Amino acid sequence: MFFWSFGLSKKDTSSDDLDMIDRNILRELVGDGRLSNSHLAERVGLSPSPCWQRTRRLEAEGYIRSYTALLDREMLGYGETVLIEVTLDHHDDAMLENFGKAMADMPEVIEVWLVTGEYDYMIKVAVNGTRGYEEFLRKRLYRVPGIRHSRSSFALRCIKQGGVPV
Repeated sequence: MFFWSFGLSKKDTSSDDLDMIDRNILRELVGDGRLSNSHLAERVGLSPSPCWQRTRRLEAEGYIRSYTALLDREMLGYGETVLIEVTLDHHDDAMLENFGKAMADMPEVIEVWLVTGEYDYMIKVAVNGTRGYEEFLRKRLYRVPGIRHSRSSFALRCIKQGGVPV
């Protein structure tokens, strides 16, 4: 796996409940999730105690789902990113559940999106070059039952990664 995270609970909330300080806390944590509370408080213009309370409330309400380390995939030997569009043979509950489980079990798979349009899924994988991709296709993806068609594109470089409008 390419990340670790510490999951937090979520309850029903609305972004209308956030004021500018809450949004600034979120923006700062997206930029650096390892900020100490004192540095975070300084950056958002609060004293440490109210900043800590707000951050814990944002976690409890589910605005902050987890904290994740972004690893350098190239240094780990997975320097190429491939985007794969997949169409399934059929779409019953068992097929969708089995496909989802298969994707979750593949360490090369970074993200899987159920999408609209010509294809059913968009999959993002990290591989070690074209040989690594061929191996991924032969030993992993093409062994998943129910795949009718796939189309792949190698990413040339990432222009923007992560973030959310806050």
